[in-house]
Amino acid sequence: PGYCCLPEATGALHKLFTSYMMNEEHQYMTPEDEWDRDLLLDPAWEKQQRKTFTAWCNSHLRKAGTQIENIEDDFRNGLKLMLLLEVISGERLPKPDKGKMRFHKIANVNKALDFICSKGVKLVSIGAEEIVDGNTKMTLGMIWTIILRFAIQDISVEETSAKEGLLLWCQRKTAPYRNVNVQNFHISWKDGLALCALIHRHRPDLIDYSKLKKDDPIGNLNTAFEVAEKYLDIPKMLDAEDIVNTPKPDEKAIMTYVSCFYHAFAGAEQAETAANRICKVLAVNQENEKLMEEYEKLASELLEWIRKTIPWLENRTAEHHMRAMQQKLEDFRDYRRIHKPPRVQEKCQLEINFNTLQTKLRLSNRPAFMPSEGKMVSDIANAWKGLEQVEKGYEEWLLTEIRRLERLDHLAEKFKQKCSLHQSWTSGKEELLSMKDYESASLMEIRALMRKHEAFESDLAAHQDRVEQIAAIAQELNELDYHDASSVNTRCQGICDQWDNLGTLTQKRRDSLERVEKLWETIDQLYLEFAKRAAPFNNWMDGAMEDLQDMFIVHSTEEIHSLITAHDQFKATLPEADKERMATMGIQSEIVKIAQTYGIKLSGVNPYTNLSPQDITNKWETVKHLVPLRDQMLQEEVARQQANERLRRQFAAQANIIGPWIQTKMEEIGHVSVDIAGSLEEQMNSLKQYEQNIINYKCNIDKLEGDHQLSQESLIFDNKHTNYTMEHIRVGWEQLLTTIARTINEVENQILTRDAKGISQEQLNEFRASFNHFDRKRNGMMDPDDFRACLISMGYDLGEVEFARIMTLVDSNNTGVVTFQAFIDFMTRETAETDTADQVMASFKILASDKSYITVDELRRELPPEQAEYCISRMTRYIGADGPAGALDYISFSSALYGESDL
Repeated sequence: PGYCCLPEATGALHKLFTSYMMNEEHQYMTPEDEWDRDLLLDPAWEKQQRKTFTAWCNSHLRKAGTQIENIEDDFRNGLKLMLLLEVISGERLPKPDKGKMRFHKIANVNKALDFICSKGVKLVSIGAEEIVDGNTKMTLGMIWTIILRFAIQDISVEETSAKEGLLLWCQRKTAPYRNVNVQNFHISWKDGLALCALIHRHRPDLIDYSKLKKDDPIGNLNTAFEVAEKYLDIPKMLDAEDIVNTPKPDEKAIMTYVSCFYHAFAGAEQAETAANRICKVLAVNQENEKLMEEYEKLASELLEWIRKTIPWLENRTAEHHMRAMQQKLEDFRDYRRIHKPPRVQEKCQLEINFNTLQTKLRLSNRPAFMPSEGKMVSDIANAWKGLEQVEKGYEEWLLTEIRRLERLDHLAEKFKQKCSLHQSWTSGKEELLSMKDYESASLMEIRALMRKHEAFESDLAAHQDRVEQIAAIAQELNELDYHDASSVNTRCQGICDQWDNLGTLTQKRRDSLERVEKLWETIDQLYLEFAKRAAPFNNWMDGAMEDLQDMFIVHSTEEIHSLITAHDQFKATLPEADKERMATMGIQSEIVKIAQTYGIKLSGVNPYTNLSPQDITNKWETVKHLVPLRDQMLQEEVARQQANERLRRQFAAQANIIGPWIQTKMEEIGHVSVDIAGSLEEQMNSLKQYEQNIINYKCNIDKLEGDHQLSQESLIFDNKHTNYTMEHIRVGWEQLLTTIARTINEVENQILTRDAKGISQEQLNEFRASFNHFDRKRNGMMDPDDFRACLISMGYDLGEVEFARIMTLVDSNNTGVVTFQAFIDFMTRETAETDTADQVMASFKILASDKSYITVDELRRELPPEQAEYCISRMTRYIGADGPAGALDYISFSSALYGESDL
């Protein structure tokens, strides 16, 4: 029903029926079969075909600036038919005949039909005469043949035929949408939802699918037609009413219209795929550039901190007072405990970031990162080394200066004490020596004055040693650069000048007394004897009191025991001194006895000395009182030195444990990256636990730092019980933290390599097993010979030239060894694929519609905003003559992504 059965069509109908029944899956028929069936074309279908085919032809002809109004009339002279074929094929047809006679028209139509046949299409029952005569069915059949060849034939999904391919594409695109079930090219499209779903799947911004209703087919179809014409440049080829009111819409019309969507969106999908590839590549570059910027920033900050810190550590300006120098030492401790540790972490993190960045660049087939001049990892390491050298010198200088100031303070106090004693003794001596009392003295008085002067000379000679000590101390203070050396020198010079004057006055007085000595013969021997014996004994007591009150400074128990021994030796002389005292006091007793015996009235004053028996007694009592005080001072110092010794032993006990522990951990870490079995994640977990155990050990370092601080506060600067100094422990600890962090980073990079390159865990395990087998020294490295043997064991056939090439890859710095990381990098390069510059160029070419340049508008239309602006800011201007103003060169940009550049 609905077919117009002409007598001449009986044979064709039989052929169509037979062909249809023999096709088990009802696949799309051949052009010959389709043409045979056209003899039976339904009037409604013919109407739909006329409208659809006309619109389809005009969508191409308008590119040539023309169109058709009536499909069977406008193609009769063959001119627009030839033009249509030239537009859709992109090829030139033979020059058409210009005449208007029938044979000219037939000739032109035949040229068009010959061109169609040259494309492998068999035209059955379609002749130029029928087209020239305006046969509607023949003309529609010819246009359908052209549509089949140039719009539908190349559509293929999963190696299906053209019709099946187009149908499968529609089914896949509309599968997620409710109320859409595309099974054919007729009734499946009547409600308009399938067309709206196709548009929404590719351009969701054009249609709100959720608001469409299945019971409004006219509205749905018109929505699809209007949106396609306005936004997709697909002309309206169908009428909604014709489709809805026709029980079975014409397949050819529907297929023709739907094929326009395929061509519109297939290009968009290809562009989207190309854009996604470009975005992925650009994202890698953006991330790498961010890491480069972070490295540069962190390196600059660390180098700036080192630059500012070194002058502070190089400043050797000594302070004049112990408190100020101790404050410098405290500031240095804060630097070591508070300010430097975060910088140690930054330095370690910087190396980790650098290694991670190089790994990412290598995995993405990018050139290695070269930091700015002076910011290489080696530059930072050298700067750090310089910092630590200056730092070590600074601490040594501080301790030396503190010892010097300690010695200076001791000497200055001792100088003041001796000067005070000396000046106390010399007080009034110049006036006494300048007196002319002997001019009016009696004989006895002259004798007394003479004897008194002799006693004074004896006393003067005894004080010579003290003056020499004062001068020696002053000289040592000058040699040690005492800050108040000028006042010391002034005072010392005053004492020396005074001493010289005393010598001169003494000699003058002696000369004067000797001149009159001949006049006086009577001398009280007993007084004289007392004076002679009392003076040196008194001087001895002065010296004893001075020694007993003398300050001392020691740094060890041996030194204090030496002082105790000297004190014990002094105490051993006390009995002998007491005998001398008793003998001296016996003279005075004899004087008193003689005076009592002979009734002599004593004046109570010894004319030859100012020393009285009471003076001797008082000083002797003072000496006896000072002896136990000295004992107490020495014992207190013994206790202090014993406490210091305990601090030394306490520090040494910990240091002798911590030092070997750090060394052991360093050796263990040296093997851990290649010895741990299991997956990389299991290795990472093991290393993290290992790192946590090391971090947990930090409390022992802190406790040792506390003991070290106590030692320095107690001015303990040596320790014979250990070879480990706090500096050794600090450096070892920092190296241990850095080493475990580097090891973890190596495993992280291996995970990164594995995931980026698609390397399986089994392959990595095989690589690790091979490396471990040939790592004969078990130090995480292979010698070149072992590396060659390893490669041979893995199936590499190596000549000298090829092996030399591989060595330049795995040992670019010519260290003579191959590390585990370098081995893994080489093996992953051998087994994995990476994106290339050619792939990126091909993707850009798709976005540029096969042009050798791309415009700013195309980049902003096809790429996300961030990636688009990234390309625009970095692409150079296109210099070809075929490009418009502002065109960009994507070819050089793609090459630069994988070569030496500033990107």
